[in-house]
Amino acid sequence: MERGSLFWTWLWSHRRSVLTLACCAAVFAAIFALYGAALEAVAYAAGLCALGGAVALGAGYGRFRREAREREAALASLPARSEPLPAASTPEGEDFRAMAERMRAEYAALAAATDIARREQMDWFTVWVHQIKTPIAVMQMTLQGEDTPEHRAMEAELFRVRRYAEMALTYLRLGEGASDLVIGPCDLDGIIRQAVRKYAPQFVAKRLTLRYEGTQATVISDEKWLAFILEQLLDNAVKYTAAGSVTIAVSPELVLTVADTGTGIAASDLPRIFEKGFTGYNGRSDKSATGLGLYLCRQAADKLRHRLWAWSEPGKGSTFFLDLHRDELEVE
Repeated sequence: MERGSLFWTWLWSHRRSVLTLACCAAVFAAIFALYGAALEAVAYAAGLCALGGAVALGAGYGRFRREAREREAALASLPARSEPLPAASTPEGEDFRAMAERMRAEYAALAAATDIARREQMDWFTVWVHQIKTPIAVMQMTLQGEDTPEHRAMEAELFRVRRYAEMALTYLRLGEGASDLVIGPCDLDGIIRQAVRKYAPQFVAKRLTLRYEGTQATVISDEKWLAFILEQLLDNAVKYTAAGSVTIAVSPELVLTVADTGTGIAASDLPRIFEKGFTGYNGRSDKSATGLGLYLCRQAADKLRHRLWAWSEPGKGSTFFLDLHRDELEVE
């Protein structure tokens, strides 16, 4: 609160006292005048009273200002504050302090319970994702026994099930903040080739051409999260490209691009493709779209401090850009 505003707030809160003092001064002046006292005596007495009142009010304002600053600082750090709030000089202020202390204690208890529940949920999802991989692997091995169009279609669907399970776990991990990051030098070529091998069956099934010439670049990032972003971009490219190719490239400025020759994105949808739950025209055509894939990519890129954006032209394809350049290196 500004100093002037604070002073007028304090003065307004003491308006009754000021008016009472003014009325008393007027009564004394009237009585002295009725008894014919000299005006000098009246002025002298009034001056002494005014001086004493000013000193008392000044001391009261100084105390009020100090307590206001303490309250302001305490309220600013209230959720994380461990020490008690500063004591108040009035019964009303003490009551408000007690209420704030009680609310702070209840907030701390609720935050602790929420954190425990979130961690338990995270642990449960982690176990579930690892457990669901076992029956998926068994079904994939069973389907590999015979190479038929039906079996290949089932393998593609199992791949999507595994991707959705991993997305669910990623969605929860994004709330962990920086604690889940391990920033360091990453072999970009190795990450890209690992993602390509993972999606190779999808390219083969749709007869898509993959173009990637390799790179010798080393980037500062988190290998796991960077791989997730790339895999999700490849997933979108394969999903919305019926024929043609997908091209992965890395510029000298360390900008990774994933370009496809698919359906493209409508100009009205392009500004919103990274919003949570937004599916757009293509998503409404694909009833299984969740609108979470690109949202998770943007959230992960923000965590890594990588800039992610897209360009697209309907009917000609889309290109996603991931800027991996960092001015400040933070290696853990």
